[in-house]
Amino acid sequence: MSTNISKQKREDLLAKIKEIRAFISSAPQDENTGNLLSYLSDLEKDVNGKKYGLVFEEHREEIDEILDKNTPVLNEDKDLFIDNGGQMNFLIEGDNLASLKLLEKTHKGKIDVIYIDPPYNTLNDGFTYSDTLVDVNDTFRHSKWLSFMQERLSFTRRLMSDKGIIFISVDENEFAQIKLMCDEVFNEKNFIECIVWNKRVPKNDKGIGNIHEYILTYAKSCDFKYKFMVLKDGLKDIDDLLHECKKNAVSIEETEMRLKRLYKKNKYDRAVTLYNAVDENYRAWGKINMSWPNGNTFGPRYDVIHPATKKPVRVPDRGWRWSEASFLAAVDYDNVIERFDGSYMCGNIWFSKDENMQPSSIKYLDDVNRMLLRSIISLKSDGGIELEKYFDKKSVFAYPKSVELLRMLLDSITYNNKDCTILDFFAGSGTTGHAVMKLNSEDGGNRKFILCTNNENNICRDVTYERIKRVIDKEGYAASMKYYKVDYIPINERMYYEYADELLIHIRELVELENGVNFTDNAEIAIVLTEEELADFMANIKAYGKCRKLYMGHDLLPDEEQEQSLADHGIEINIIPDYYYQDLREV
Repeated sequence: MSTNISKQKREDLLAKIKEIRAFISSAPQDENTGNLLSYLSDLEKDVNGKKYGLVFEEHREEIDEILDKNTPVLNEDKDLFIDNGGQMNFLIEGDNLASLKLLEKTHKGKIDVIYIDPPYNTLNDGFTYSDTLVDVNDTFRHSKWLSFMQERLSFTRRLMSDKGIIFISVDENEFAQIKLMCDEVFNEKNFIECIVWNKRVPKNDKGIGNIHEYILTYAKSCDFKYKFMVLKDGLKDIDDLLHECKKNAVSIEETEMRLKRLYKKNKYDRAVTLYNAVDENYRAWGKINMSWPNGNTFGPRYDVIHPATKKPVRVPDRGWRWSEASFLAAVDYDNVIERFDGSYMCGNIWFSKDENMQPSSIKYLDDVNRMLLRSIISLKSDGGIELEKYFDKKSVFAYPKSVELLRMLLDSITYNNKDCTILDFFAGSGTTGHAVMKLNSEDGGNRKFILCTNNENNICRDVTYERIKRVIDKEGYAASMKYYKVDYIPINERMYYEYADELLIHIRELVELENGVNFTDNAEIAIVLTEEELADFMANIKAYGKCRKLYMGHDLLPDEEQEQSLADHGIEINIIPDYYYQDLREV
């Protein structure tokens, strides 16, 4: 039996505090004794605090001070609106903590996928914290980075939908720390996997060629059964090989040998190399185990007869995966094909040369559209080269992520949810937006993206926005995007009614953001926020002949005549929620 030494020390310390409290309580009471008793309570609380997890010095940022005295709002830069059909996407310029606070009003529990590539806090580059570069000489380098991340991740979980997923790119500088933090924020049981991205481009800082980074993956709740599936593509060389072998009547044995050499040469993922056999029609196939692996699951038990020996094969200890009816539908004893190695193919069931080995089901490679995402992704780090295609100069952004990497990650979890919303609040050069548009163009999806980034060195305007614009123009993607800037309204020492009208001016942007719509020059939708605006709309309702939806402030009460007129004109009323600034009214 182990002894918890730390627990013993805490109990000893608490016992001593108890004795001190008893002594002070027995003394004449005055202001000093009251303060001392209060101090002891604080000490007890601290001693009984967290016993396991990440410990760091918490720091406040400049943005914390700003948000204490102001509330963030959004202003649209209408000159930067990109109108090219498709889904409405959004780019928000400003501190991402303020952006996340606004998104909590519009997208709480609504974000399906989040990808972030936060600053890596490297020894060479550090990261900017409160407008100051944190480098290797800062003794609180790690604590400042963790404070920076904790505030933002705390918003993240609240934004995620019930089936939400987050991917977090990180390297070795903060990997251990961010893993512990994510275990706390998202709950350790909701950790899915640490994906290793093999970038194929080594850096030799410490005498070892480092060619990988990490992508931590967490779910809002692992109560849902996730399957991350990626497209089986880029296998034309396999088809070419099989076609050539069939054309030249190469033996099946030799064809299989050539196929395996091709796999080895191209370093194919094991998910592909499992399909290492070839049938008489030169189709690549693989064997799928029909027995239950070790675990608590048991399947049915029935006799399976070997096609040659006519003897039953050994029934697996935990029974078969398939029901007997499913097995009989797959096996074809009337068409037994003996292979060159002495094994047999009977329809979609493979048997070894005798009954001593259990059979397997046959799965053909050309019947597979998707394969399980693996924990090691081998893709070249070519984000910089991709970015140069859309800019006249090189190095407009340092270390952009690969579009193909992001496309693969997003596709793996949204292939069956193509109308989802994807958020990146460390948007950088805009790779996530680029990947979303590319993916939509490939599979006809309607995924929407929200990108957030600051405008340090004009990155948001000159890189993020400009990249999305140029990609849409060059690739002809059906996608639109609105450009918002974060602004602030002072609320310190002011009552809500003193600044309520100022907030009302910015409701329009929040409605657009939440509903993915555009009010500007849009004849099909309209918005009214005041009694005067409602009266004006009703007085000129015939002029809004194409309007089909009216967004109306929650505190407006149209009378029966107005409601009937709206119905007669086929205009649906959509009440704007009152939660955008509810928190401020309650202060």
